[in-house]
Amino acid sequence: MTITTICIIGAGNLGTKIALQAAISGFQVQVYDVDHSRLQRSSTEMNLLIDQLNKSGQKTNVPSVEVMERVYFTFNLAEALQAADVVIESVTEDAGIKSEVWKEIGKLAPAHTIFTTNTSYLLPSQFAEVSGRPEKFCAFHFHDVFHSRVVDIMPHEGTDAKVISILEGLGRKLNQIPILVKKEHSGYIFNTLLIAWIDAAGRLLTGEIAEVEAIDKSWMINFNMSAGPFGILDNVGLDTAWHITSSRRNPSSRAFAALLKAYVDQGKLGAKSGEGFYKYPNPSYKSVDFLK
Repeated sequence: MTITTICIIGAGNLGTKIALQAAISGFQVQVYDVDHSRLQRSSTEMNLLIDQLNKSGQKTNVPSVEVMERVYFTFNLAEALQAADVVIESVTEDAGIKSEVWKEIGKLAPAHTIFTTNTSYLLPSQFAEVSGRPEKFCAFHFHDVFHSRVVDIMPHEGTDAKVISILEGLGRKLNQIPILVKKEHSGYIFNTLLIAWIDAAGRLLTGEIAEVEAIDKSWMINFNMSAGPFGILDNVGLDTAWHITSSRRNPSSRAFAALLKAYVDQGKLGAKSGEGFYKYPNPSYKSVDFLK
């Protein structure tokens, strides 16, 4: 199967980065979102990201005009899907919302289109049947895209093996490192490891053992890391972290979920909203004096 057009459903932080990487990699990209203002922000963020990638030396001479000519933004779902070879869904981490989106995608997408979800904690089997083509459905889970270049491929029991092979090839073309998760597992590999670490940080904070900055400093100094658990949570998104944490039923996770919900209710979602545990775009943990 030759893939030329990729449709990104959801123009949030990660959807924007996936779309940009696809365009940089030479694909035609259709970006869909129900929110027109979010599409406008996505376009602006892509241009800023191109500038940052060129300045950092991570990518050299990414031609902004040429890349952006390969990206089309629309709030018309049928238009977004009409030529799609692969759909990458990256909407809110809510099973009900995702199910409704997949019902519509299943009705409108061409028969050959491969369906993937970028969910970070839900399972592909939750949406495979409602999509109308379970054999073409698979989780295709990106991390940061430009700095953490892992893409998890997690099939459900009914996923056609050919789809897995196609997605492995696509992952490499998108400059990612494909990792196969052999069977469905909520949280994949990295997030399973990460949530145990975040749980520990949450227990320290809600148990009033230490404050946010002290916890982050301890981790950053001991492991020579550029961010601690709360800085990382800000970049993941506190709304996403809340959805994940709230599904856990042990008392410490519930206490931390309640704290995260308080931030979310105030619109403090992390880096994408300008404030979470830290204030952005210049969080204190990035200051040269933070670890002194």
